Amino acid sequence: MSWFKLPEPRADLTLAFHDLPSAKAWLAAQPQAQPMHILNVIGEQINALEASTLAPGLAVELLNLLRSAAVPGQDTIEARFIRKALPMAVEDERAFELAQKLWLNLGIAYLRLAPHFPPDRKCLPLHRAACAFRMAQYCYFQAARQCPPLIGHLLFAVLDQAESSGVLRQALPDPDFRHLGESNIGGHLAWAFMLHLIDPYRLSAAQLAVANRAISRWRELTVFQMTPDDDPKAHSVDLAPIFGPSLPPGVPRWMEVRKVERKIEQRIVALQTGESPESLKLGRELSGNACIRLLRDLESSLESTIRTPSTEIGEIELAFGAEHAFSILTGESLNPSGSLEADGASLAHQRVALFGFDRASTLPSTVKKLHVPSEKWTLVDGKAIRAQDAEGARRLAPCLVAAVRAERPCLGVLYSLQSLASGALSAELSWFPEPIEAGRLVRSSAQERTLALTPAFLMHDGERYSLLVPANATVRLNIGLGFQSSAGTPPSHLLPTEVLERGIDFVRYAVNWQ
Repeated sequence: MSWFKLPEPRADLTLAFHDLPSAKAWLAAQPQAQPMHILNVIGEQINALEASTLAPGLAVELLNLLRSAAVPGQDTIEARFIRKALPMAVEDERAFELAQKLWLNLGIAYLRLAPHFPPDRKCLPLHRAACAFRMAQYCYFQAARQCPPLIGHLLFAVLDQAESSGVLRQALPDPDFRHLGESNIGGHLAWAFMLHLIDPYRLSAAQLAVANRAISRWRELTVFQMTPDDDPKAHSVDLAPIFGPSLPPGVPRWMEVRKVERKIEQRIVALQTGESPESLKLGRELSGNACIRLLRDLESSLESTIRTPSTEIGEIELAFGAEHAFSILTGESLNPSGSLEADGASLAHQRVALFGFDRASTLPSTVKKLHVPSEKWTLVDGKAIRAQDAEGARRLAPCLVAAVRAERPCLGVLYSLQSLASGALSAELSWFPEPIEAGRLVRSSAQERTLALTPAFLMHDGERYSLLVPANATVRLNIGLGFQSSAGTPPSHLLPTEVLERGIDFVRYAVNWQ
């Protein structure tokens, strides 16, 4: 593996033990109820062990012991950084850095030891290295942080050594992850590569958990190859873009995923016939319909890993949330807070009683001086970038945005949000096609009809209609609701039939007219 050089080990740390008994005694003396502390000191000992002169066999045994001690703590702190608002709060950032560095350094320590063993004994250190690098990568995906190229290079380094040593498919038990059963190096690497290929940043926390669980079950259905399969039914994915500019010769470049796609198709059919996600080992996080949409997205991502980026460049002002989007699309405030001509809920109700609608802009006394809070982002290579020093709130995605593009108001979704190594935020934008009708949900009663201060957006594509509302709106499937357009037309009576899309702050429903 002459093409890759591991980072130099730290030489400024002292190893606290010299054999298994002293290591166990040292671990027993640590405060077990303080996961951040124990993970920190275990991480230091992994670094010290990596730089030590202990025999390779003993070093691997000590790494195994430290790994077993670290896993419970890693599980405990994981919730502190999964899909938290970006940029992260300081404590969340600290938990993330601790978790990913421990897995990364553990994997490097195992990988550094592997060349000291003959080919038939390299399987265990390479297996543990593959698992550790996969976990380090997953920490980045969970935290929506840009994954550094180093992790991709390390995964390929393990693939190179395992392939050349003939241990890529050798199965091993893993006492620290018993739920995986016996696993092999190729399975862990395929798991990591497939997660990368599906663009995990565009997934919500629940979707990412389900996708990770599903891929873990199909990890060993893949095959690594030097050349793509020429069978017309085969589907070989090019892994070279994951590595970077130039994949070294002799490293398998292609991964055959047709069997994985068949599993996805089988799960979709089973869900459509009424089986529950839990019975199919997909977990409880998502409904059946949501799982179907997710699986179709995964299948699509594996079928085509090449994406055509937008060519739009320049600055864009993004307004976030349904209320501000309503203002961008209508030029009106959803809930005026001042005391002038068209302000206040009681006056809105009076206008409804007198005129049958509440469109403040149609009144002659209206003074239009509407300011919609927004953030300045920059479009570069198909990405929307918010500089580290730019003003703006912490953000979660996918979320609803609106902007004026080519002098026309547009409604869209900001997704694939991640924090870059520079501290800037990066995301992608998807715009809903026109026409889009902005309005409000209507509440009806026997005594009066009032307009709720809940924005809504009615869209239609051919004969299919959909209604987008805030995530906290009281909308239920198969229960009718009213929609009052800001254009002042009579209310529409709609029946939500299916959830089409769900974001952090919005839900889009398929609707029928009543």
